[in-house]
Amino acid sequence: MGLPNKLNNSEFTKPEERRTKNNNFIKQMGIACYEKLPVIESSSDVELKDLDVICKRAIASLLSVQIACDIEENQNYKESRSMFYNLLKKFNVEKDLLDSEKELFDNNYNKEDVINVVWTRECYWSLVWALGLIEDDEIKIPSAVCNYKKAITLVGDCKNFEEFKNKTKIRNIEEILDMLDLYYRYDWACDEKRFIKPDTNIGVLDPEVVLERRKGLEWLISDIDDWNEISLDT
Repeated sequence: MGLPNKLNNSEFTKPEERRTKNNNFIKQMGIACYEKLPVIESSSDVELKDLDVICKRAIASLLSVQIACDIEENQNYKESRSMFYNLLKKFNVEKDLLDSEKELFDNNYNKEDVINVVWTRECYWSLVWALGLIEDDEIKIPSAVCNYKKAITLVGDCKNFEEFKNKTKIRNIEEILDMLDLYYRYDWACDEKRFIKPDTNIGVLDPEVVLERRKGLEWLISDIDDWNEISLDT
């Protein structure tokens, strides 16, 4: 079950209005803009995932990223695995791992698996933004990776799941769709540069950061549980 969209009719944003606003913002940044890129869903057609589900995914993701970073840096695997698995149990999220994350804890991974999980710190960053734990200016212009020290403390400073959940303040569906729409348009520019037209101007955008943060935002309104299975076509 997802979160209800508690908004008055006057607060709804038409998808076309959202597109126009974000197109103007992108053009002001000097980034290539395809003005007729399709609109995303209206808030009346989507439902946010349940707050507990979002919080558990955020915590499980962060702890998975941390063990992935330790593996990448050749830290003692047994010690890292023990420490982060105990934290999974402490926050009661050991059953909320994705298959790709479980592989790290099961010592059943390759180098590519580790790199892919490390990058999901940006998916996590989208989730903690949606949970009201970071500000717009910390996510709106994806020119570099997230503040990972802050990313860790958002969970690390909490004693248990309830403490983490209680400090969240979920953003409304319109805010989340505004940001998702913006990242959808960022991703189009990055894809055009990578696959079609190398001289496409993407300004300060980091394509990998854009892709992963968009994945996190898409997951919030998707009926798919594993964000690795979400289509990110542009």
